Amino acid sequence: MTRALLILRRDLRLALRQGSDSLAAVMFFVMAVALFPFGVGPEPNMLARVGSGILWVIALMASMLALERLFQNDYDDGSLELLALAPLPLEAVVIAKVAAHWIATALPLVAVAPLLALLLNTPVEILPPLVLALLLGTPTVSLLGAVGAALILGSRRGGVLVSLIVLPLAIPVLIFGVGAVEASLMSVSAQPYFLILLAFLLAAIPLCPWATAAAVRQALE
Repeated sequence: MTRALLILRRDLRLALRQGSDSLAAVMFFVMAVALFPFGVGPEPNMLARVGSGILWVIALMASMLALERLFQNDYDDGSLELLALAPLPLEAVVIAKVAAHWIATALPLVAVAPLLALLLNTPVEILPPLVLALLLGTPTVSLLGAVGAALILGSRRGGVLVSLIVLPLAIPVLIFGVGAVEASLMSVSAQPYFLILLAFLLAAIPLCPWATAAAVRQALE
C-alpha cells in the first residue's frame, strides 16, 4: 500500500508540475459546452432538456485527452519496465496511476460541471444528482481508459486508437449517467441508475487493472 501511494503521489506531482493535461481537459470542457448553445440555439427549455447529455458526452471526451500518456511516458523512458519488475504487483501500480489520472484530469471536470450546467439552464436541484453521477461514472471511464492506453503502448497515433477502444465501452456509463440526471429532472427516483453506475465501478475496479497489467506485460515483452 505504501509503494502504491508513493506512485500515486509521484504521478500527481508530475501532473501538477506540468499542468498541461488538466488545463487542456478543463478548457476543452468549458469551451465545448459554451459553444453548444450557438449550435442548437439559446432557447432555455431546449438547453435544459439536453444539458445533461451535453455535459456527459463532452466530459467523457475531455477525460480522454490525457489517456494516451497514462503509460506512454514511463514506457518511453524505461520507468514502466522497472515498475513491472518491482515487488509491488503491476495491478496495484495500474490502480495508483489511474487514481492519479482521475484526480488530476476528471475531478476538475466534475468540479466545473455544476457551473456549466447552470450555463445550460439546468435547474439548481438537479446539480447534486449530476455531480454524484459524474463521481460514480468518471472513475469507471478512467479504468476503461487505462486498458485502452495499455493496448496502444508503442503505437503511433495512439490517441485516436484509445478513443476507438474506450468510447464503445463507455457507452453504458454514459447512458445510465444521463439517465440518472433525467430521472431527477422528471422527479423520478434516480437510485436505480446510481446503483447501476456503482455496479459498473465495482466491476471495473478488479477487472480493468488485471486486463491493463496483462496488456502492459505484453507490450514490455
